[in-house]
Amino acid sequence: MPVGTHAAVKAMTPDQVRATGAGIVLANTYHLMLRPGEGLIEKLGGLHAFMRWDGPLLTDSGGFQVYSLPSAEASDRGVKFKNELTGEVVDLTPERSITVQNALGADIIMAFDECTPHPAPEAVAATGVRRTLSWIERCLRAHARPAEQALYGIVQGSTYLPLRRACAQALVALDLPGYAIGGVSVGEGFEEMCRITRFTAPLLPEDKPRYLMGVGLPEDCLAAIGFGIDQFDCVIPTRYARSASVFTARGRIRLSNRRFRRDAYPIDSSCSCATCAGGFSRAYLHHLFGANEVLSAILCSIHNVHFYQALFRSAREAILEDRYEDFATAWLASYLPKD
Repeated sequence: MPVGTHAAVKAMTPDQVRATGAGIVLANTYHLMLRPGEGLIEKLGGLHAFMRWDGPLLTDSGGFQVYSLPSAEASDRGVKFKNELTGEVVDLTPERSITVQNALGADIIMAFDECTPHPAPEAVAATGVRRTLSWIERCLRAHARPAEQALYGIVQGSTYLPLRRACAQALVALDLPGYAIGGVSVGEGFEEMCRITRFTAPLLPEDKPRYLMGVGLPEDCLAAIGFGIDQFDCVIPTRYARSASVFTARGRIRLSNRRFRRDAYPIDSSCSCATCAGGFSRAYLHHLFGANEVLSAILCSIHNVHFYQALFRSAREAILEDRYEDFATAWLASYLPKD
């Protein structure tokens, strides 16, 4: 899912996002609650109309953003923090998070959870699981639009597998529309992410969506798909694009490097995105970045988002044809640099 933090995928119009093959976009509850406010968005027809996106939308609960704030004070009731725009104290509870998401009107909404930082002592992680499970019950009671908005629960537990198991089992007992694995991609590294995901994913129902939050790089996604994950979101495609890093079938390259100054080839000759098929050369993109032109971010964002969508289509086809392991191994052998 391309990330549209402020109700916009950075440097891309909705039509450009749709043309990459993306079918769903993520928006950020925390940021939209602060600016322009969920009340205004609701008054203007809801988030779909506001951002002119007619496909499915997912909004997160705001929990991850809140716990990254130095001013955040967590308790069993919820979290208090200072509004980064006005300085006023905001009281964000599970009920408030759901009320905001109901007003925004996304198709998938996330339960308010306690995202445990990494590393964390087991006692801290256990408190996070206890609050997450208590808060999902409050989210369900507060959810005013269950027929229109699928509410996902989030498995927490840090790196402690028994806590992950307990959290997953309690959430599954609630028979939710979908389930997410949170608390990864927070600095734990690839191997630890794999260990947690490999253990947790099979604990969640096969017939419900399984969503790995905040991951990631192509190699991260392919590993997690192999563990049974269905949904991903990450800012990497557009964030990397704005810093001249683009993905190709042979690995990632940085177009600001001098060696691309006279390169007449597209980013990836095998790519059918509007940037590559449109004939924009690496040399031209190198020039745009050097000249600080906004078009550099637009063209590279189009390519990177398209790259991810094409990769996921190929993975889906391989799963349906029962050859996923061979596909992932062969793809990574071409993509990852050799030692």
